[in-house]
Amino acid sequence: MPSAQQEMIDPAPSCRDERGPASDLVDHVIKSRFACRSFSDRVVPRDLVEEVLEVARFAPSGANIQPWHVYVVTGARKDELSAVLLKAHEEARDQYRSEYQYYASPLPDPYVSRREQFGRLFYGSLGIQQWDVPARARQTARNYSFFGAAVGLIITIDRRLQVGSWLDLGMFIQNVMIAAGARGLQTCPQETFAKYHALLRGLLPITPDEMVVCGMSMGYGETGVVDTGSLMPKAAVADFAHFAGFADSADHGILTENKP
Repeated sequence: MPSAQQEMIDPAPSCRDERGPASDLVDHVIKSRFACRSFSDRVVPRDLVEEVLEVARFAPSGANIQPWHVYVVTGARKDELSAVLLKAHEEARDQYRSEYQYYASPLPDPYVSRREQFGRLFYGSLGIQQWDVPARARQTARNYSFFGAAVGLIITIDRRLQVGSWLDLGMFIQNVMIAAGARGLQTCPQETFAKYHALLRGLLPITPDEMVVCGMSMGYGETGVVDTGSLMPKAAVADFAHFAGFADSADHGILTENKP
């Protein structure tokens, strides 16, 4: 279907209701999503990956510019890419830098506290002490083999675009993970691939105008890992949302509290 052709998607009847089986399924896929770091060797066919991307492409974007590009690798091509990145990580990782900065420096509260909690929970679950730099490096190295997943994605954006387009890209990436989860696949988004953009350009047809944003592992998760799910707590709605104008809640002056 030509990319310029308008596509009208008629919602299923249950999707027109406020709540129902469709919302339950969507809620389950979103809430059960986690960054899977242990995959089985079960093959993921190309048509299934294309089906995921076929759904994900309906992500919103400002003025419909759709600022995403995806490189999908599997089999021998994935193994070749992994071998190159693993070698770089083991021998010269300090020589490589991402083209963008992921975290603010310094990182303010409450974000720094959440990152520290992540470190305690994640490395603790692996039996790795936070001060054990070699062990942490070995764990990081597993990223470059896509944690054993059958499929790896490298996701890029046109470097000429501005920060608003990164918002669009984030919504697309989330769509990929939700569509994959609805089909029994697990995923892990991985910023660390951006560090080796120079090497990736020698392995994939990434143009000079493209910036490597992240990678993603995709495949069938190991049963025990999937059963465990996410270790990471999420902030309660009351911690990040303010409500005003609803009949069943007081405004508490939130619209004026910051005014002199």
